[in-house]
Amino acid sequence: MLMLVNCSHCETPLQLRPGARIIRCALCHAVTHVADPRLPSLAPVPYRGYAPSPTHGVPWGPPPAAHGRKRAVICGISYRYSRSLELRGCINDAKCMKYLLINRFRFPESSIIMLTEEATDPYKIPTKKNIRIALNWLMQGCRPGDSLVFHFSGHGSQQPNYFGDEADGLDETLFPLDFETKGVLVDDEINASIVRPLPRGAKLHAIIDACHSGTALDLPFLCRMDRNERYHWEDHRPRSGVWKGTNGGEAISFSACDDHQMSADTAALSKITSTGAMTFSFIKAIEWGHGTTYGSILKSMRRTIRSTGDAMSGGPVTTLMSMLLTGGSSVGGGLTQEPQLTAGDMFDVNMKPFSL
Repeated sequence: MLMLVNCSHCETPLQLRPGARIIRCALCHAVTHVADPRLPSLAPVPYRGYAPSPTHGVPWGPPPAAHGRKRAVICGISYRYSRSLELRGCINDAKCMKYLLINRFRFPESSIIMLTEEATDPYKIPTKKNIRIALNWLMQGCRPGDSLVFHFSGHGSQQPNYFGDEADGLDETLFPLDFETKGVLVDDEINASIVRPLPRGAKLHAIIDACHSGTALDLPFLCRMDRNERYHWEDHRPRSGVWKGTNGGEAISFSACDDHQMSADTAALSKITSTGAMTFSFIKAIEWGHGTTYGSILKSMRRTIRSTGDAMSGGPVTTLMSMLLTGGSSVGGGLTQEPQLTAGDMFDVNMKPFSL
């Protein structure tokens, strides 16, 4: 008896033969892996050789007029209709990140696509399909001198990797709003969509505020920093030899925590901030003058996470910080998550200037 499954790329219904575990889509040629043919997977794992189809994911309507030097995709998901998974800070994360990009880094508002559950445009709801289309838009026409940003605030997790590309045997995943029916976004697909096509002279920054997000973009190198703020680079290139870096461009990602860690939602910081802990610490680093180098940002973020009480003491409260701060009491004990930095190439984090 044939079984219907959805293509992991274009979501076309496919007929899976009895006993089969892998099927190739005739439309987009992506390969979908089904863990158990008797139980259709909600989170199909893309084939490691997956490449986005050049005709797939054409943006809705005309792209923003200022589709040029600086553009961004911002995604905040609260999962408000899922009783066990609701997050309280993610939509505010998205609003604060948009404010930061426009007012601090001069991104044109018309060159920012924002996906949240508050959107009235159905194409701006953070479904799996809409996120894919937005990431495709982010890369369209990318050329030297472009500065791209992808910010995601929501749930993240891990799932088994079947191809031996991950040292821990697990792929990192991000949850779209409709993950229960459409599945998750796997790090392999995100890497193939916005990292590998990045041309020389262009740069991509990702800010991922989710659990298990240390290597959510599958970048080749991870900056491992200890409690004394000494660092070294770890080589995370797949043992299979598949290249997960860019096509000559510069890709750098800040993430909320290590792959094995959980990140804090506003529930853990309810007396300090209406955002996720990682987004708060990233914006705090920029707003309070610690954004000179990648190392200074990472150190500032880690200090804020370790001592959440510092979030309410010292330094001027800027307009943006007033959006973040909602109470006057501190939370003791700190948090166990450790923000991470990954990149397509190794560099001196204490010397390389940060810029968007």
